[in-house]
Amino acid sequence: MSAARAPAISVRDLRVRRGGREVLHGLTFELGTGLVAGLIGPSGGGKTTLMRALVGVQRSARGELRVLGMAPGSSELRRRLGYGTQSQACYADLTVRENLRYFGALVGARREQAEELLEQVDLRDAAGQLARSLSGGQRSRLSLATALLGEPELLVLDEPTVGLDPLLRERLWRMFRGIVERGATLLVSSHVMEEAARCQEVLLLRDGSLLAHATPSELMRATGAGDLDAAFLALVAERA
Repeated sequence: MSAARAPAISVRDLRVRRGGREVLHGLTFELGTGLVAGLIGPSGGGKTTLMRALVGVQRSARGELRVLGMAPGSSELRRRLGYGTQSQACYADLTVRENLRYFGALVGARREQAEELLEQVDLRDAAGQLARSLSGGQRSRLSLATALLGEPELLVLDEPTVGLDPLLRERLWRMFRGIVERGATLLVSSHVMEEAARCQEVLLLRDGSLLAHATPSELMRATGAGDLDAAFLALVAERA
């Protein structure tokens, strides 16, 4: 009988202080593997801070954290994790294609993956443009593509669909589901409750505290709400 798979993410009593105040208040949760989990909540509620702690770049994090069974920031983990930030992670003086080929070489990605990603994030027509000439939305999509290079086991994506038109957002969610079907795990943040309905599990974060960790249907059953917006408001009212 095979042993149970370790969780993709395990967090116990995570606390982060910034600017002299605590911004994450003792978070505890586990996420399994092979699923899309949504980190949902208002802007300024701690989502980015939590993601930074998980990938090992939040220096003031305190508590027990394991990501793919390893300590955040470890060298082995960096080869198995993709991180897409809100800020654009690309070189302004390289073209879109050159950025993808450069970052792909760093992580040992298949050379053809750069071309595949150009299509998936709708940047084929901009492949020869310098990154500095891209619009804000295009730079965000380029940053997302760099996070997907190398087919990491875990993807941590901070607001990957913000500002995108509905058609492109739907295309990206289809891509996310395909990545999970191949065995990877995604943690995707958003301040839009509509995105929660696309996730298998949802972490609701507000003011640095975890309001709930459940499936979308469980959230609505537990609160008696007819939609996820109403479920979130009901949970906030319970804590008031």
